[in-house]
Amino acid sequence: MRVLIIGGGLGGLCLAQGLRKAGTDVSVFERQASASENLAGYGIHINRHGQQALKACLTLEGWSRFVDLSTQAGTELHFRDEQLRRLATRDEAALSGKPASEVGLRGVGRIELREILLDGLTDAERPVVQWDKTFIHYEQLSGGGVRAYFADGSSAEGDLLVGADASHSKVRQQYLPDVHRLELGILAIAGRYVLDETRARALPRALTDGSLNNIVPAGPGWMFVAAWRSRSADVDGHRQAAQNYVMWAYVTPRSQLGLAPLDGGALALQEFVLRRIQDWSPDLTTLVRDADLETVAPVLLRSMPELEPWPPSNVTLIGDAIHNMTPMAGIGANTALRDARILCDALVEAKASNGPLVLAVGVYETQMREYANKAVGLSRRNAENASSDAPFPRRMFRLVLRLAQAFPPVMRATLGRSSREP
Repeated sequence: MRVLIIGGGLGGLCLAQGLRKAGTDVSVFERQASASENLAGYGIHINRHGQQALKACLTLEGWSRFVDLSTQAGTELHFRDEQLRRLATRDEAALSGKPASEVGLRGVGRIELREILLDGLTDAERPVVQWDKTFIHYEQLSGGGVRAYFADGSSAEGDLLVGADASHSKVRQQYLPDVHRLELGILAIAGRYVLDETRARALPRALTDGSLNNIVPAGPGWMFVAAWRSRSADVDGHRQAAQNYVMWAYVTPRSQLGLAPLDGGALALQEFVLRRIQDWSPDLTTLVRDADLETVAPVLLRSMPELEPWPPSNVTLIGDAIHNMTPMAGIGANTALRDARILCDALVEAKASNGPLVLAVGVYETQMREYANKAVGLSRRNAENASSDAPFPRRMFRLVLRLAQAFPPVMRATLGRSSREP
C-alpha cells in the first residue's frame, strides 16, 4: 500500500507519522518551498482527542518532545464580564467526572508542533515530505490506483490519495465539487500583546496564567483572551526565539465595520476594537492598545455545511480540507489530528488483514462525518452567538452563566452539554 498525502499541515503530517510508524509507504507533497517558509501562527490547545492522536501516531521520542515543549492549560474555561468579573467557570474534569490528566488541555505553539511532526520525515536519504510541490489534479488509473499531478510537471502514483490541503483544498474541489464553505458574515480581529516581566506584573493573573477566558459584555461584542508561553525551537536550521504573549480576539458582525475595508491596515482594525471596548476593563484595553501592531489582523469566519454521506473511494479528505470550521470552539486542529489517527488505524488494519482499501476509507469517513458535523455545528453556533447584537439573548446568557456558577445542577444542564470536545 502506498499513500499520497497532499498537504503538510498538522493533520497530514500526523497521518504520515502514524503510517510511517506502521511501516506503510507514504509520501507528503507540500506546496511550501521549505519547512521555514511562512513561519507564523498562534499557539493552540490540544484536547484529549488531539493528545490521543499524537501519542498513537508519533514515536515515543516524538511524544516525549511534545510533552516537553507543551504546557498544561488545565481543564477550566472562564466566562467573565467586560470588567473581568467572573460570570462562570466551566471545569471539564468536574463535569465529566474524569481526572484532569485525562481531559486537561495542553498548550503548544503551531511552529513547535509542526517541528515535532516533521521529525524524521525530511531525512535526506529518503524524505517522506517533498517540498515545493503544488498539487494540480489527480487521475484515477485503470488498475485501481491514483496519480497526482503537480505544477512542476512531475507526478506520483499510489493506492490512496489523501487531501490534507487546508480549507481551499484542490483535492476537495475535484472530488466533492458541490461542497463549499459558507460565508458567515462574522469577523474576528486578533492580535498579540507581548509579555515581559514588567507587563506580566501589571496585569491580573487571570490574563497571564494561561487561562482560557471568554469576555461576555452586556452589550455587543465578545472577546477571547489567553496567555501563551512558548519555548525556543529549531526549524529547518532557523532558531525560533521563545515568545510570551497574550492573544486576544474580538468577534463582531462584518457589517459593523461599515464601509471600512478589511485591507485598511492593522491600525484601523485596532482603533475599531478600541472604540468598541472603550468602557471595558482598562486591562483589556491595554491588551489591544499596546498590541504588537504587526500581529493585528482580521479573520473572516467561514464554515462547512453539514456533511452528507458520499460513496468511499481511493480518494479521501482530512482536516480543514473537509470540515473547515470557525475557531470559536478551539477544536479545528484537534479534529484534524483525530482524523489522522482514525484513518491511520483503519488503513493499518486493512493492510494487516489484506482487507479492501475502500472499505477502510469508508470506516474512517463514517466516523469522521459524525464527530466533524458536531464540531462544525458547535463552532458555528458559538461564532453566531458571540457576534449577535441582540440584547435580550445576551442578557439571558449572562443570567444563565451566573445561575450555572451558583448551582451545579444548572451548570451540568447548560454548560455541561456544550462541550468543547464533540
